[in-house]
Amino acid sequence: MQNTPVALVTGANTGIGRQVAKELAGRHGYTVLVGSRDLGRGEAAAAEIDGDAHAVQLDVTDEGSIAAAAQRIRNEFGRLDVLVNNAGISFVGDADTPLEERARAGLLTEVSPDVVRQFFETNVIGPIALTQALLPLLREAPAARIVNVGSSGSSLTLNADESNPQRSMFGIYPTSKSALHAATLGFATALEPAGIKVNVADPGFTATALNNFQGTKTVEEGARHIVRMALIGPDGPTGTFSGDDGPLPW
Repeated sequence: MQNTPVALVTGANTGIGRQVAKELAGRHGYTVLVGSRDLGRGEAAAAEIDGDAHAVQLDVTDEGSIAAAAQRIRNEFGRLDVLVNNAGISFVGDADTPLEERARAGLLTEVSPDVVRQFFETNVIGPIALTQALLPLLREAPAARIVNVGSSGSSLTLNADESNPQRSMFGIYPTSKSALHAATLGFATALEPAGIKVNVADPGFTATALNNFQGTKTVEEGARHIVRMALIGPDGPTGTFSGDDGPLPW
């Protein structure tokens, strides 16, 4: 087993995930595993990272891919200290569709059951399945951390507030992220006796391909809190939902 701590970041060939991988490898000295559905794109991203970075083929909706990734990490690296569940989808269909139009199409009054299944497979079931597959390695780490990338736009409390103008866009994407938030709390309570801290980090409205680069934050800004939560010490929180400005309501 190597002495350098190891972090796996899913969906790390682009956007916030790639920036998180860059910072963990370049600034914090981690061996970083760049999870990517397309291995070639993952290898290209890993090659651009200043530090020890390796591409791992990983499709969180594919049980075989998850099993192969877990086995490779065991065989090649022998440890896993940090898991960042970043991979996700925010819409289906044509990437040129305006953001407002995507939001309307994603309302639960409009979206098809097949699309609902696709969102939950990627944004909820995938992170749960991957976390379960990697728990044997995480349990062996001296201070394992799991960070699930969430969204303040998926806060049930905020969207229940009638004065919130964004609540009209509460469709399948925020619904799936709300479910991921709940799953995070489930893992956090179950793993607390083992000392494994599990939290939700909200990157904020970051300019990425998920929103046609309409976000107001850079990927560097969006990655900052995720990295912070991946590196929390023994006195850090578990079972929390937070962003750059502090705790967020569930």
